[in-house]
Amino acid sequence: MQKAPVVFVLAPALTTVYGLVRLLDGLDGQYGPGFLWTLGHFAFLVALFLFGFVVLAARRMIGGGVVATTAAVAGVAGLVCSIAQIGIDLVVGLAADDKAAMRQMFGDVQDVPGVAVAVYGPGPALFYVGLLALVVHLAVVRAVAVWAPVALLLGIGVAVASHDLLPVAGLLILLALVPLARRAPAYA
Repeated sequence: MQKAPVVFVLAPALTTVYGLVRLLDGLDGQYGPGFLWTLGHFAFLVALFLFGFVVLAARRMIGGGVVATTAAVAGVAGLVCSIAQIGIDLVVGLAADDKAAMRQMFGDVQDVPGVAVAVYGPGPALFYVGLLALVVHLAVVRAVAVWAPVALLLGIGVAVASHDLLPVAGLLILLALVPLARRAPAYA
């Protein structure tokens, strides 16, 4: 039996870390700037890069095809948008002296045509759509149990419902991806 690829565990685990650090950062009633803002966003940035390997490995597990490739392309496109968002958040958090400066910088960035839609709008959602489609496909071909896409959908729903629930979302996504880790090729 081959060793489970670590990306399937580490990506959602780092999402949980981001959520926990975010909660700590907000204990004073605001988020950022500062060490916790930077730490949390860096953890999530690494998670997003690792999710790229998860998406590609899931596509390989399906064996390719139009549906799997389309889902993977959507997932990667969403990840690019999400990485851009977190990158902006990191830069703004590092450059700003206080919350007011952060608001001003975010406003300036979002005023750039297309950025609000691609980076802060539906663009990042493509990642979740693509990943969910891949996990559903894996359940349809019986590579994972039917509860895996259900757990993933719950994790996505929890994350959308409230950023304060990101630790729970990360754990639900971890639960959904563990079966994939057991079946993924070692190079994933």
